[in-house]
Amino acid sequence: MRLYLLALPPTDSVTEGFLPAAQRLGLDVTVITDHAEPHRRAYAGLAVVPEVVELDPRDFREVISFVSRHHPPAAIFSNSDHLQTQTALAAQYFGLPAKDWKATFRAKNKAQLRRHLAATGLDTVRSAEVAPGNDPAELAELDIPFPCIVKPREGVASEDVALAENLDQLLAAARGIRERRPTGGLVIEEYLEGQLCTLETLGDATTRHVVGGFRTEVLLPTFIEKLLEFVPQHPQPVVDQILAQLDEVGVGLGACHTEFVIQADGRARIIEVNYRAIGDRLDLLLPRLLGIPYFELVLRVHLGEALPADLGIRSGLLTHSFYLCADQAGTLTTAPEATDQVIDGVELSYRPLRAIGETHPLHGTNRDYLGVIETIGPDLDEVRRVAAEFLEAHRWEITP
Repeated sequence: MRLYLLALPPTDSVTEGFLPAAQRLGLDVTVITDHAEPHRRAYAGLAVVPEVVELDPRDFREVISFVSRHHPPAAIFSNSDHLQTQTALAAQYFGLPAKDWKATFRAKNKAQLRRHLAATGLDTVRSAEVAPGNDPAELAELDIPFPCIVKPREGVASEDVALAENLDQLLAAARGIRERRPTGGLVIEEYLEGQLCTLETLGDATTRHVVGGFRTEVLLPTFIEKLLEFVPQHPQPVVDQILAQLDEVGVGLGACHTEFVIQADGRARIIEVNYRAIGDRLDLLLPRLLGIPYFELVLRVHLGEALPADLGIRSGLLTHSFYLCADQAGTLTTAPEATDQVIDGVELSYRPLRAIGETHPLHGTNRDYLGVIETIGPDLDEVRRVAAEFLEAHRWEITP
């Protein structure tokens, strides 16, 4: 059986998660990407190296044409934020299990998500859209609450997300984003205060499971995630609110990573729906944390298999993931090497996310990450302590 995997840049999720899982399932894999050579380098050390084909995965028509003349597909899959709709359309063409393309479009297009949720009556976030080509100056004529958020309509992670306290800051941020993304739309929306969290779900054709979530802290005003801790079960009223909204969006098949805030009155309000697995190596924690073959389960539902009624999730373990973030442009000259340790019963791993000797500007996004400290154990105070001691014992230096 052949799995076609659509991708843009190589990611740890694919290299360390989905490709080894595909091998364990006995699948032949063809990776379709617009730049093949970085993928060939990334996969060179794998036990089974997938076929890599250079083709624009953003064009579902070309994907369909290629698959039609290549090997028959058992599944067409992507974990990319940018490729969910194309993947859904290609999979549907071949009669394969697929996400609803309308749901993937709503999730990716942040303005459409806001309009859709408002139309359902479940949640209305005050927002506005600047269409591609329109002058951001039109925002001066709108009734926009401050503080507010401005971000790319089809953005990902924290890239080009800005907090504006007044109209001058909003216009400056919007014009800056438009200069960097001249063909993209912008979304402006009210700032939702509250505890930032995530909900991780996994579904097959008929059933959706909640596999847990994370509590998140971010750096302001860039909204870069700096700390995430696993939450086995958010309060049920909160989960019910988010699931009701995901139902209206159309989220079901496969993995979904939803970011939301819990406000002081218990109201849960979605920030964005990422219709794929959580990233930044947190998905790679899930098999160890939950005791389930997470990546295999995701692939199995795209092969048309049903999930078990009970996933067999192990409870009792907690995590602390702390991201080291550059605070200036320059060359990374000092940083620890990757390590895996067990300290006082706590599993600790450190993974560099930037190599010593690399020179980078300051992006104001998660591309500024230098490395991540991950700890897993049964006691939250202990996993925090072990992570803090590792942080204190090591140095990360950037030379301008």
